[in-house]
Amino acid sequence: MFRTLLTKEFREWWRTWKIIVFMAVFLITGIVSPVLAKYTPQLLKSIPNLPVGLADFIPAPTVADSVAQYIKNTEQFGVLLVILLTMGVMAQEKERGTAAMLLTKPVSRSAVILAKWLTGMTIVLVGLLVDGLACFAYTVVLFEPLPLGAFWTLNLLLLVYMGVYLTVALLASTLARSQGIAAAVAFGGLIVLIILGSIPYVSDYMPGQLVAWGSSLVLKGDKVAWPALGVSAVIIAAALTIACLRFEREEI
Repeated sequence: MFRTLLTKEFREWWRTWKIIVFMAVFLITGIVSPVLAKYTPQLLKSIPNLPVGLADFIPAPTVADSVAQYIKNTEQFGVLLVILLTMGVMAQEKERGTAAMLLTKPVSRSAVILAKWLTGMTIVLVGLLVDGLACFAYTVVLFEPLPLGAFWTLNLLLLVYMGVYLTVALLASTLARSQGIAAAVAFGGLIVLIILGSIPYVSDYMPGQLVAWGSSLVLKGDKVAWPALGVSAVIIAAALTIACLRFEREEI
């Protein structure tokens, strides 16, 4: 029955064009990131009436710029997409009454939540695969090959990072009775995590450190963030558990 739930979720993502939007944005991000890194300095140097000597201070682009652009774009667009496409998955079904119809079948409520979470995580994983392959190919063409193992480890860390926001958005959708409230709670969770990530010492344990860790791996730095990885896993597990418990006790 769980396989049936997964099939239902994937079909719903496909019918509502969510998968297509997600993959298209990630593909464009993967292509554009190294291109921007390569040609932005040249565009700046070609600005008319540029002060004499200023062009000499614009550094030549390197593979580090490609990685930085990739991380920046993937992080920003990825988190925004994950929240927008996940925040209404449960609230919408409760509003429309489809959740009540679904629960007339021999399925557990926790299985419904887990199916939605696993579907979302799978789509994020495939999106990052598309994103990463595009970025890797264009970086090889425009710069030099990236360290393969470190680059895909970076993408796995990005998967965990986005998984935090996906799970928080799913929790918000489960707690709320309408999509509007779900959106407010989901973006509220985003703001809280951003604020915590800007506080000294506390930031070392926040999911954002996973991105910095991945960047360091690719660029052969020495930064590690095991505490942030542990905290991220706890946030995902706790949010998923609360969502399941809430839906188990909710009157539909």
